[in-house]
Amino acid sequence: MQDSTIIFNYFPSLSDKQKEQISQLGVLYKDWNDKINVVSRKDIENIYTNHVLHSLGIAKVMSFNPGAEVLDVGTGGGFPGIPLAILFPETQFHLVDSIGKKITVVNEVSNALGLKNVRAEQIRAEQIKGKYDFVVSRAVTRMKEFYGWVNNKIKDDSTHTLDNGILYLKGGDLDEEMNELKCPYSVYNLSDYFKEEFFETKRVVYVPL
Repeated sequence: MQDSTIIFNYFPSLSDKQKEQISQLGVLYKDWNDKINVVSRKDIENIYTNHVLHSLGIAKVMSFNPGAEVLDVGTGGGFPGIPLAILFPETQFHLVDSIGKKITVVNEVSNALGLKNVRAEQIRAEQIKGKYDFVVSRAVTRMKEFYGWVNNKIKDDSTHTLDNGILYLKGGDLDEEMNELKCPYSVYNLSDYFKEEFFETKRVVYVPL
């Protein structure tokens, strides 16, 4: 299985505590994946590239402020929320998924890492009551449908370099899908930040709300 040095190469200013937490991720997910399949079997060997670094692609686009609130919809086993929570320990992350066993993994991993800024909940996106600075996700559905779930869950007042909105990890050809949305958006190619072949077609889509 990969080790965590790939993360440290791209994020060299991590504290010792953050490095330790990221180093623990591989073992924790391998152990939990043997019990509850949250990452595909072939992907678990590449957990640091395909899941941790991919999640942290959002951090190349947006540096979350202390005290900001971020919602991760369809988090699965905790991506992108848990890697982002390690990177931004002063930001509050609410990780939600409709499948209870995935939230069990999120809770167990975040507790093992000592993350105080993660709250995990089994709930559908449409049922969430709160408002957030940003909503993040990894391609849980087409953007038009996702936008319908979350566009009323964004705070009005923006305090970041980008206006509050959606930061969505997405691959492949986006033109048709984004044309359905009929909203302004920006696309950030992760190949501009990461040299690994995996990222050649991976992007962060930003939709301001």
